[in-house]
Amino acid sequence: MTQQLTILGSTGSIGVNTLDVVARHPEKYQVFALTGARQVALMFQQCVAFKPRFAVMVQADAARELADKIQAAGLSTQVLNTPQALLDVSCDDRVDVVMAAIVGAAGLAPCLAAAKAGKRLLLANKEALVVGGQLFLDAVKAGGAQLLPIDSEHSAVFQSLPDNPSTWPQAVDKIILTASGGPFRTRDPSSLHAVTPEEACAHPNWVMGRKISVDSATMMNKALEVIEAKYLFGVSPQQIEVVIHPQSVIHSMVQFVDGSVVAQLGTPDMRMPIAYGLSWPQRIASGSDNLNFHTLQAMTFEAMHEPAHVQRFPGLGLAWDALAAPSGTTAVLNAANEVAVDLFLNRLIRFDQIHQVNLGTLEKVLPAAPQSLEDLLDIDRKARATATAIAAGLANRTA
Repeated sequence: MTQQLTILGSTGSIGVNTLDVVARHPEKYQVFALTGARQVALMFQQCVAFKPRFAVMVQADAARELADKIQAAGLSTQVLNTPQALLDVSCDDRVDVVMAAIVGAAGLAPCLAAAKAGKRLLLANKEALVVGGQLFLDAVKAGGAQLLPIDSEHSAVFQSLPDNPSTWPQAVDKIILTASGGPFRTRDPSSLHAVTPEEACAHPNWVMGRKISVDSATMMNKALEVIEAKYLFGVSPQQIEVVIHPQSVIHSMVQFVDGSVVAQLGTPDMRMPIAYGLSWPQRIASGSDNLNFHTLQAMTFEAMHEPAHVQRFPGLGLAWDALAAPSGTTAVLNAANEVAVDLFLNRLIRFDQIHQVNLGTLEKVLPAAPQSLEDLLDIDRKARATATAIAAGLANRTA
């Protein structure tokens, strides 16, 4: 039976790769809805190719422009532009699968809607768990949703674990998340203040959006993945380790109590975990190249506690700090980082000041335990305001 698919964030890199996989299996998947923010030309191309029932554009002017193009082309796709529309296309009764690929905390509300509606939820938006935490997991359980990770690291862990989750607590010793080290793995830490947005976005292995590319350069993406892994797999923070693996062949590993280590390997191509999430527990062709073990270079690993790496990537340790703090602190960290990265990309703070903004916000915003989505959004607002104020002070001192 053909499955109806909503893609939240279809114009981003995950959305584009999802549509590439879907196009290879038209007998299995039909696009119900696509959502985006402002990339009208790309969204129009996607509507022409996949003919969704709905296209949701967050920006009002972009929605009007898209609607005009849709009408001129004689397409039947209905263009929507309300916050409620994002929720509606996530929980519509006709939808089977939701790909959650909106970057940042903005994706939390539609993720919660899909969870409560019991969808197969393919989670590429790590912030849903980083911000939502236990509230998000409770919504998944209450709605009977099927939560499958799409981040390459968490998909690798999921593929390496036993099929029966009830056995994980007794069997797993630790989860090992691999990190490429990004573009500054060997750069002199004292020179990081001079990093430009263009340098930070030039990832050596992966093709990603600008925000997540910067997160990879600071290793904040790995900090968020540590938090996500804690919630996804029910392990303690102390059971999660990060190791640098520059070749990005091993996407992550699980070490079991008997000493065995199971790893998932593959080329650095997001279509692989996307295809696995779409088809689980089966497998379908993803379009990814196969590993060639005859030409594969040596695989190397570096410990994160090496002094130079600690200086290069001070933000990584904030994951364990936030998890040890009161509930809601991970939402503070996420909000601060989103603000700091945006300011850096707009050349308003230096690269090395991203960590200063994040650390300063964690010290100033001490949240009460969130009980609802509204509580989480309130924490998010307070953290963003604090981070913006801290960044303004840094910019004034360095102007």
